[in-house]
Amino acid sequence: KMLGKTLITKQTGAAGKPCNTVLIAEKFQIATEKYFAILMDRGSGGPIMIGSKTGGTSIEDIAAKDPSAIVKSPVDIMEGLSSAQAKEMAVKMGFEGAKADAAAVSIENLYKVFIECDCTMVEINPFAELTDGRVIVCDAKVGFDDNAEFRQKAIHDKRDMSQEDPQEVEAKKYDLNYIKLDGSVACMVNGAGLAMSTMDLLALVGGSPANFLDVGGAANKDTICAAFKIIQGDPDVKSIFINIFGGIMRCDVIADGVVAAVKEVGLTKPLVVRLVGTNVELGKKIIQDSGLPVFAISDFTEAAKKAVEVAK
Repeated sequence: KMLGKTLITKQTGAAGKPCNTVLIAEKFQIATEKYFAILMDRGSGGPIMIGSKTGGTSIEDIAAKDPSAIVKSPVDIMEGLSSAQAKEMAVKMGFEGAKADAAAVSIENLYKVFIECDCTMVEINPFAELTDGRVIVCDAKVGFDDNAEFRQKAIHDKRDMSQEDPQEVEAKKYDLNYIKLDGSVACMVNGAGLAMSTMDLLALVGGSPANFLDVGGAANKDTICAAFKIIQGDPDVKSIFINIFGGIMRCDVIADGVVAAVKEVGLTKPLVVRLVGTNVELGKKIIQDSGLPVFAISDFTEAAKKAVEVAK
């Protein structure tokens, strides 16, 4: 009844995810639920343990209701996690006596997994005490550093692409920073800061972005072509806004990629292009000579307004 069906939960979103695998686990009775996580922390410059006496629910909800319920303990990444620090964390999370010792052992092992497997996050919710006295890691969410794939091949080979957005998977092949959103104006921008500004401006002028897409500074003609295909292939997209500030990324490279993509797949949606910076005149000339039906606008706000207007 589960395999092959679509699972819809808070985590999957309204569209749900295909259920390809079922994990069968021991059934047990939980006496108390705690929360525990390890993640990288910019503030302390290394791993940090986060815990709470309350688990089994969203940690954000717990923090909003009672900030004092959250316990934090930075770990020196050079010295590692000591048994004493693990025990102290277990006690602060509400474990007592022998159960605190058992929880501390689990915490040490979880830290070992975090470091040895190049994790970005290990989240246990709930970290539970059972009615029979055992301390069990009941449910886990683990994130892995993409940059460490070369040395964690066995882990990354288990990646199930069917659980991810197909457009985001395709973008990853070209090292594009792409996240699908629920708006109607597709964005192709260079630089995360300009990408965020573009999305904000679209919202301010009455539109909504269909994606976050930062092509980066090392993109080439093929990368730009791939990016264009991805955003134009999104059925929710009604218009496309290309907003480039040419610094490391030259405007002519963007123009070449866009023209090549349109020649290959055609232009089915209104296209607004704003080019500013390095080789801007050459970039504009490439687009102009291509004969594409493009709205070429230099002013940022006017370009955003036009992208929203043609999306309606």
